[in-house]
Amino acid sequence: MSAKRHADGGLGRSRVAQDAAAVRISMGSATVAMAVASGVLAPMVSHLGVRPELLVLATGTGSIILSHVNDPGFWMIQSFFKMDLKETLSTWTVLETVLSVAGLGITLLLAVVLR
Repeated sequence: MSAKRHADGGLGRSRVAQDAAAVRISMGSATVAMAVASGVLAPMVSHLGVRPELLVLATGTGSIILSHVNDPGFWMIQSFFKMDLKETLSTWTVLETVLSVAGLGITLLLAVVLR
């Protein structure tokens, strides 16, 4: 494989994660974020030159970023742990964001190792 193909693959995985993250932040649903990102980018998979399983991981990591007030899971966590809004934002939202960024980093690392 050429260097250009690998570079495009990295951009493809990042693009998938960015699209899933944008939908997640705007709509609040990780499920919708994964479905929209997958649906929008599925026709381009063969042109990106990347492993589909890594795109799945990138979609999943992008879809969990920044859980906030329009996410039903946010309210469940707040209720289960009896936290106020500020506590939930400063713990759950930060945790989900760290998981998302770390997951994307690991996905990109796997792409380098598996090429």
